Amino acid sequence: MWTELIGTLAGICTTGAVIPQIYKTWKTRKSADISPVMYVVMITGAVLWTTYGVLNDDLPIIIFNGITVVLNSTILVLYYRYADQENG
Repeated sequence: MWTELIGTLAGICTTGAVIPQIYKTWKTRKSADISPVMYVVMITGAVLWTTYGVLNDDLPIIIFNGITVVLNSTILVLYYRYADQENG
């Protein structure tokens, strides 16, 4: 029980951490200060963690890292979308 609670809390923290960056990028329409390489690495890590979770039947790892893949992919899409506008 405690292990799942700790895993769930950790997942909420690490998954939710990217939400302010998504909001700021979307709101300001500026992405020049974002490192796309870092987000590619984060997405790769989250995909590997999700795979690990599936192989070990660990639901918190599967859920939160799956969501992390989507959120970090969103930031990457915003980066390229707004980078074009910034370079005009």
